[in-house]
Amino acid sequence: MIRGAIVLAVCAAAIVPAAAQRHASITPYIEVSQVALAELNGGESLTYSQLGAGLDGQIRTRRVQVQVSYQYQRRFTEKGSLQASDSHNGLARAQVKAARGLTLEAGAIATRTRTDARSDALTANTGTARNLSQLYSAYAGPKLDSHMGSLFVQGAYRFGFTSLDDGTATDVAATLPSVDRFSQSTSHAVNTSVGVKPGAVLPIGLSMTGGLVREAASQLDQHFASSSARGDTIAPIGRTVALVAGAGYERITVRQRDPVLDLQTGLPVLDGAGRYVTDRVSPLRLAYDFDGLFWDGGVVWRPSRRMALEVRIGRRYGAMRYTGSLTFQRNGGSGVQVAVYDTVETYGQQVGSSLAALPVGFVTTADRFGNEAGACIYGTSGAAAGGCVAGAFSSAATAAYRGRGLTANAVWSRGTTRLGVGTGFARRDFLTPVSGAVIGGSWDESLYAQAFAQLAAGRDGTIGLNLLASYYNGDIPGSSAVFGWGANTAYTRRLGSLSLTATAGLYGSQRSGPDQLSAQALLGARYGF
Repeated sequence: MIRGAIVLAVCAAAIVPAAAQRHASITPYIEVSQVALAELNGGESLTYSQLGAGLDGQIRTRRVQVQVSYQYQRRFTEKGSLQASDSHNGLARAQVKAARGLTLEAGAIATRTRTDARSDALTANTGTARNLSQLYSAYAGPKLDSHMGSLFVQGAYRFGFTSLDDGTATDVAATLPSVDRFSQSTSHAVNTSVGVKPGAVLPIGLSMTGGLVREAASQLDQHFASSSARGDTIAPIGRTVALVAGAGYERITVRQRDPVLDLQTGLPVLDGAGRYVTDRVSPLRLAYDFDGLFWDGGVVWRPSRRMALEVRIGRRYGAMRYTGSLTFQRNGGSGVQVAVYDTVETYGQQVGSSLAALPVGFVTTADRFGNEAGACIYGTSGAAAGGCVAGAFSSAATAAYRGRGLTANAVWSRGTTRLGVGTGFARRDFLTPVSGAVIGGSWDESLYAQAFAQLAAGRDGTIGLNLLASYYNGDIPGSSAVFGWGANTAYTRRLGSLSLTATAGLYGSQRSGPDQLSAQALLGARYGF
C-alpha cells in the first residue's frame, strides 16, 4: 500500500499513447524539516528533525484522468519523546475510459484515523499525537454505461481493501472496558441497472436495479453479506421538476465469532496490538439480520445544467430513512456538493465508499501539520467540489453499524486564490451479537469542520491558511465529549526546483481531565526532481 499511489500513476501513464505524454506532470521530491513543539499547559517541549520523500503527479488526456499526491515522513528525536516515528499520507484517484461506455476507476488513500472514540481528537500530523492509527485503503473496478436501443444499461464492480496498523497509545484507562479495533478487510460490490428514461418510450422513466456486497474482515472473522433488488420510476411534472419513487427487497446479514474471554475477569483477551483475540472454535453468531421490503419517494429539481437537488424519504432497515444530494456549479472552479446518507455498513466499507466518491482532480494543500488526505478533500472543478472521509474516523471499530450523516463541501477559486470549506455530521449505531463485544448496542457521533485558503504572495510565494474543528461523543463505557481544534499558517517560497516553507500552528484537545494545548513551528526545504 505504501507504493500504491506511485504504482497507480505509473500504470496509468503506461497506457497513455506516447503523443499524450506531454499532458503528464509527475514530480518526485525529497524534503527535510525541523519541528519544534511546546505544550502550553505544563507538558514537555519537543524538537525533532524530519526527512520525507513523496510524489505529486497528474495525467490529463481525453481518455485518462489521474492524480497522485503521496508523502512518507520519518522523524528523528532531538529533545523529548515521540509517539509516532513515521507516517504515510496521500491520495490517488484514476479514471480511464477503456472503451465506449466502459470506464475503469481506481483509488488509494493513506491517512490517519482515531483509534479509540474515548481518547484525543484528531488534530495535527505531528510526532506527539496520540490515539492515531495509520490507515490504508484502495479500490478498483470497471463501470459500464451503455444503451441497447431505447434501454440504458449500467453496471459496476468494485474490489476494496482496507487495513490499519497497530496505532499509537490511546491514553484510555486500563480499568475501562476495551473496544475491539479494526484490522483489515476485503470486499466485493456488484450492481446492475436497466431501464428507460422519461420520454424514450413512455412519459415516465422506469428502471430495475440489483446489487450484491460481500466483505470479509480479519477481526472476529466478521462476514458481511447484502443482496437487494428494487424498481424505480421518475415522473416529470414540469420542465425542471420530477417525482421519484422506488421499492424493493433486501437481505443483510452480519456474522462474527466471539472473542476469547479471560477465565478470571470474563473480559475479552487482547493481543499485543490491543485487539480482541478471536475464538476460532466459536460459532459464527448473527450480529444483524434484515430481511424484508423497503420503499422511498421524493422529488428531483434540476433548474439548470449547473444545479441538481434530490430529496427522498422512505422506510428501510425497519425505520424511517432520509437521504438526499445537492450539487451546484457556480463556474469552472467554484461549486458546492452536499450528501445526506443512511446505510448499514462496516468501517472498511464506509472508508472505501467515501474514497470512491472523491473527485479525480483534487487540491493539494500546503498544510505541513495537517493531514493531506484526512477529513475533507477539495475538488479542483466546480462540478466536483469534493467530499469528506471523516465520517468513519470517530474510531477504528470492528463492529458493523448503521451509519447516518451529512457531508458538505464548497470550493471557490479566482486566479491564484483558492478557498474551501468542508463540514459534516456522522452517527454510528453499532451492531454486535448479544454475547459479543462490549461496544454492542452503543453509539457515537461526530461533528467536523475544516477550511483552507491558498493565496499568492508575489510571483514565487504562496500563503496557506488552515482551520479545523471536531466534536466527538457517544455512550461507549468510559466515553466523554471530546472537542478538538487547530489553526495554522504557512508561507512557501519557490526557488526553481527548491522550495522553502515556514509554518506555525496552534492546536487544542479538550475532554474530561487536563486539556491539551500546543504551539508548533516548522522550517523545511523541498527539492523536486
